[in-house]
Amino acid sequence: MSATTESPPSRNYEILPKADFNGALDGDVLEVSMGPQHPSTHGVFRMDVVLDGETVLKLKPVFGYLHRNHEQIAERTSYLASMPYTDRLDYFCSLTNNWAYALTVEKLAGLQPPERAEYIRIITAELTRLQNHTCLAGFLLMDMGALGTPLMYAFREREKILDLFESLTGARMMCNYMRFGGCRVDLPEGWLEQAKKVVESYPGFLDEFENLLSSNEIVMARTQGVGRLSKDLAINASITGPMLRACGVNYDIRKVDKYGIYDRFDFRVPLGDHGDCYDRYMIRILEMRESLKILNQALKDIPAGPIMDPKAKLRAFKPKPGEVYGRIEAPKGELGFYLISDGSASPYRYRVRPPSLINLTILEDMCLGQSVADVVVILGSVDIVLGEVDR
Repeated sequence: MSATTESPPSRNYEILPKADFNGALDGDVLEVSMGPQHPSTHGVFRMDVVLDGETVLKLKPVFGYLHRNHEQIAERTSYLASMPYTDRLDYFCSLTNNWAYALTVEKLAGLQPPERAEYIRIITAELTRLQNHTCLAGFLLMDMGALGTPLMYAFREREKILDLFESLTGARMMCNYMRFGGCRVDLPEGWLEQAKKVVESYPGFLDEFENLLSSNEIVMARTQGVGRLSKDLAINASITGPMLRACGVNYDIRKVDKYGIYDRFDFRVPLGDHGDCYDRYMIRILEMRESLKILNQALKDIPAGPIMDPKAKLRAFKPKPGEVYGRIEAPKGELGFYLISDGSASPYRYRVRPPSLINLTILEDMCLGQSVADVVVILGSVDIVLGEVDR
């Protein structure tokens, strides 16, 4: 991406005098548009990057290419009809999207899921966290140039989890499974046994994955000290999830809010020391091991019983007037929904607080002074999905 490469008229770059940057540098700088179809962006997303040689002087994220009017549509349809739309926010994590929305509506309507439904939600959410973090590790290594093995290993394990989701919900990715007051259907026969097999085999995969990657000298050279994020900036910018914990901030909504029945399970919250790309990678590896602890406990203790609150009347659902904010610890961070009810069948206001969008706001801060090759790795370590950035 230098001025000497082939530059047909369609290329989005231009030479700017360095005087435009307060005269601090001599010579010229290069403005490059990375995207909107750059392989590292995992969607339709652009970064306008200003370079001095290969060093980043400025970076502006440009999004909006995938805006689907999600929130306005939700204000013109029934509460239940919006559930499938939540699947399309983070399309890697539809079941946690479902849960965040269902939990918010339940707070608004005063519904309480039965015990078995709470366990099913925990199990599906932690399986979702497993496959999200597994894919993130694979994609991150692909962004570094490892085009084959890590990503294929990750997708091999993800398939096992998606098979479980398909047998439970009828869909591999767009599950549309949660309902206000519980779950749409109960676990099919043999599902728990199959889930236990997947959970029992996962530590072996993680050991194999870590032996391949965590001490790899190329991975360490490309990630350690790269894209550092300070604890103060992370807090002030409302960063959440693994990105925040990689900075050493002990904040996990599963521990803070204890939503669902998370207070019944024994698990740790891994923390980083440096807030760089390597810490963000390692936090996800460690979080997967903690998810396995939760899954082992939940699969062992799940009770029999109903899966829906008998008070839930979804066909004529009109919650009393009021406003509420509900949130969960989604795999990428805090996923929240803000709802205002005016007593009608549709929300008066419906807003989403997506972790990908908020976590993306400090991309420039992490990239300044880094090389243009590091930008791709730093973006990959943020773990964004454009479906919830744009909505």
